[in-house]
Amino acid sequence: MRILVVGKGGREHALVRALAESPGNPELFSFPGSDAIHEIAKPVEADGLESLVAWMKANAIDLCVAGEESYLVKGEGLANLCASNGIPCWGPPKQSAMLEASKEFAKDFLVRNQIPTARATATDSLEEAFAAIAGEYPTVLKFDGLAAGKGVAVCPDEASARAFLDEVFTQRRFGPGRVLVEQCLTGPEVSVFAAIVDDSYQIFTPARDYKRAGDGDLGPNTGGMGAVASRNLVPRPVLERIEREIVLPTVEGLRRDGLPYRGFLYFGLMLTPSGPQVIEYNCRFGDPECQAVMPLVKGDLASYCLAGAKGELRPDFISFDDGWSVCVILASAGYPESSRSGDVITGLGNTGDFRVYHAGTRRNDDGDWETHGGRVLAVVSGGATRQEAVSKAHAAADLIHFDGLQRRRDVGILNFD
Repeated sequence: MRILVVGKGGREHALVRALAESPGNPELFSFPGSDAIHEIAKPVEADGLESLVAWMKANAIDLCVAGEESYLVKGEGLANLCASNGIPCWGPPKQSAMLEASKEFAKDFLVRNQIPTARATATDSLEEAFAAIAGEYPTVLKFDGLAAGKGVAVCPDEASARAFLDEVFTQRRFGPGRVLVEQCLTGPEVSVFAAIVDDSYQIFTPARDYKRAGDGDLGPNTGGMGAVASRNLVPRPVLERIEREIVLPTVEGLRRDGLPYRGFLYFGLMLTPSGPQVIEYNCRFGDPECQAVMPLVKGDLASYCLAGAKGELRPDFISFDDGWSVCVILASAGYPESSRSGDVITGLGNTGDFRVYHAGTRRNDDGDWETHGGRVLAVVSGGATRQEAVSKAHAAADLIHFDGLQRRRDVGILNFD
């Protein structure tokens, strides 16, 4: 089997490694990939989606796996181009990927299908946004389009709301787009993932990520400073309610609305006092949750994704470890406001019962690994208990060093102890 994985971050490194461990020994390719991914998957040269799909067709690629969300909505859309060229794609077409690409589209879908979610108002200007806030703080502000995980702000007061709205409407940091002013929900957050194939679905191992930069959930919001995953993370009655009130109605809503879907769908949820509610959809695996979840997936992921892309859900191809997995992110100096590149990384030669996924690294001229982005590495370890996984993951993270390294030391601990 010949598989191309599209994307370049830590999530894609985890996916590539999981696919490589499938028993069929698939031949893997990547675009655009990274130095670390290219050690497992051969690089592909292309200057856009059209040339990439042409390369896949010319090189008899059996399966395209969409890791990074932006390619699903660029141009004609990755999955759409694959379909028109007869290439199975594990990832939804552009019209369905709007569930992630547009917060307003997703909110309309949720409301229309009576799926629990916060009330919200779409606004076109700073003045309209403040009128919608109406002095009620805290409030949640969401830029309507894709913003690499940085388009959402939980604002406790007027000053923080004004700062975010200035970024959106005055500085145009994320480009043109509206802002959803949303009710601020309270409760623990959880990430639930489902593989969806038309009318069928399978729920994967739930996870919880850590968004704030500092211990104790302090500091600025980030793309994620770590994650914990386990089948035991969410009590069974709660997960059954999530499936009944959120996952199943979403799958039925996709069918009813004529939105075809084959791929992973991420449900970002808040477990509020009145029950689970949807915060957001992502039309791919979460990052860094993917790095925590993938080591718990056993079996033939490559054949599973290929069968799904062809229209058949095969839950018998995979199984899930009942233990725990903890992912600790090592970030560069300045993150999340900025990032610093060129700091040499040491300790990657250490071995043990852990995995290291590369997110923002590159090889320098001397052949050493160095930082090349905000979130640099994900260090992951597992255990039969959460405490065991926490201890092993943080001990493994202690082995790796680079100047300016930032990490949280309460990943897997906060919200539990």
